[in-house]
Amino acid sequence: MDIDERLLRPVQPEYGVASLGDLIPSALSALQVPSTSDVLGLTESLSGINKIAVLLVDGLGYHLYSQAAQSSPILASVWGGELGGLRRLTTNFPSTTPTSLTSLGTGVTPGRHGVLGFTVNVPGTDDVLTHILWGDKPDPLLWQPVPTCFERAAAHGVAAAIVSRIYPTGGLSAAAFRGGDPVGSDSAEETAAGVVRSLNASERSIVYGYYPLVDRMGHEYGVDTPQWHEAVAELDQLLRQVCRELPRDAALLVTADHGMLNIPESAKVFIDDHPQLRHDVRVIAGEPRARYIHVRPGKEEQVARTWRDTLGDRVEIWTRGEAITAGWFGDVSEDHRDRIGDLIVVCRGDCAIVGVTETDGPTTAALRGYHGAHSEIEMAVPLWLCRGGEVA
Repeated sequence: MDIDERLLRPVQPEYGVASLGDLIPSALSALQVPSTSDVLGLTESLSGINKIAVLLVDGLGYHLYSQAAQSSPILASVWGGELGGLRRLTTNFPSTTPTSLTSLGTGVTPGRHGVLGFTVNVPGTDDVLTHILWGDKPDPLLWQPVPTCFERAAAHGVAAAIVSRIYPTGGLSAAAFRGGDPVGSDSAEETAAGVVRSLNASERSIVYGYYPLVDRMGHEYGVDTPQWHEAVAELDQLLRQVCRELPRDAALLVTADHGMLNIPESAKVFIDDHPQLRHDVRVIAGEPRARYIHVRPGKEEQVARTWRDTLGDRVEIWTRGEAITAGWFGDVSEDHRDRIGDLIVVCRGDCAIVGVTETDGPTTAALRGYHGAHSEIEMAVPLWLCRGGEVA
């Protein structure tokens, strides 16, 4: 997959204007849930709609639809402008699944909900929390205290359901999706059936569905590979099943949590090849394209200089204060500030910083596809809408 250089330029999250976190509040506004705002202007498109499904396709960013169209007739119709209207939104920073799912589920920015990366340092300790493996410690209700969109919907008579093959329980689900009735699914067919069944369970409903396989194949084999296209073809069947079975007063909104790009082995920076990068560093968290560096007291400037001297223009390096002031996380709660690194090292181009096995696990360095940084291809996510009766 050759990447247009324009897709590697950095972009800022469009919080409160056209971001992933604005999606479900806008949908709930169309369902006339009080204290929600239709930032995305969905009300007209959802006129007469009482039931809304939001399907998040993990890893299938806006700029990957052109490749996905080769394996999915329905996405080819979307990309070609023949089915629904395709819009570009931005995800949040970092462009990673746990942060994105929690922004989607709560309708607020990462700085407010506090799920600020794939892995984060637990303040006051040297421990690292991996959000996708999160159980009940720390307490999800304390770590992420913002009410979810599903809690707000249910409180106003809108039935809420969560249909997911993974993350159905545990800390991440509680943080992002509490308030929705969990509906397990072990296949694309079960996901489609669960979404439609949940939509029909009440006169007004909001249903979240999740499809993980495009992301999984992209990480393991790379974007635009045969294995990736097989996952897209399975997605096509899921989409077709849901669209065909949508009630007339229902709509499907399809989006993603991030995009992805392939990283060649030659562009990976292995931490153990550069031992100076660990000098005066207490914890390295985050992920390969957006690292959080927690330093020993008083060593921030020295560590930043070492990382700049070693990595040069392959990265941008911000202090925590600089990143917050620039708005990368939205408004940041004082309780959440220390989850962000003292330094944030963001990869440019097709660089990735790997080999941090104490926080990433041993397999991360072997991946083909990555995300997490602020490039257009990682940050841009789709939004398209299918109303009941549009697909025969």
